[in-house]
Amino acid sequence: MKYFLFLDECGDQNLANFDISFPIFTLCGILISENDYYDMGLKVIDLKKKYWDDKKIILHSRDIRKCEKGFEILFNLDIKKSFYEDINLIMKKCQYTIVSCSVLKESYIRKYGRLSDVYGLSLSYVIERTIFFLDSQEKNDIELHVFAERRGKKEDTSLLNYYNTVLDRGTYFVKSSRIKSYFKKFEVRDKKENIIGLQIADLAAYPITRYVLDNNAVNIAFDLIKEKIYSQGSKQHGLKVFP
Repeated sequence: MKYFLFLDECGDQNLANFDISFPIFTLCGILISENDYYDMGLKVIDLKKKYWDDKKIILHSRDIRKCEKGFEILFNLDIKKSFYEDINLIMKKCQYTIVSCSVLKESYIRKYGRLSDVYGLSLSYVIERTIFFLDSQEKNDIELHVFAERRGKKEDTSLLNYYNTVLDRGTYFVKSSRIKSYFKKFEVRDKKENIIGLQIADLAAYPITRYVLDNNAVNIAFDLIKEKIYSQGSKQHGLKVFP
């Protein structure tokens, strides 16, 4: 059985110089089976055809919020209401699991300093909890393919290095051999390729980040997806916050 893990970021990993109004980095993973991904893809394509007559538009959280880069149609409040109802239904009804890790930069720096590798830390956690989820499926033939969005040659090389380091060394709780038994492929894909899983990861990353920054604020988007967060009993293992 095949699973996919789609990774997207919210915020940047820079600890030396960052926006004090948004002092956070989040790595969000969308974990989904091949069959459920096919179903999700059909729903997203139908959504795009409904509002744009084709499927080329890229669902991007910031563009949607700002009504730009193809989302100018959302200035029409009737269309905006209908669109949000449709996209919210997809986020709520499709079958997938969220595994995320957020780093609150100011408190993290006070505890660990500015030289720590927040991306490597976050990726290690996401991979580790993904293993725990896959173990819980109790199937012997699972293979996982990981997808991340292309950022640039230097950034892509760093990302691949992070990934290979976790595979080669394992994590505190998971040995390398156990990770390699599931993780079979890692790909960096361009935004223009219109990978639906990466778009869903982007749509989930922002509300998760806003929730971590202020869990008392109104956050309808988070309320829609919170049940998708990987949990065991009352513990949300898919919503890690450092420190």
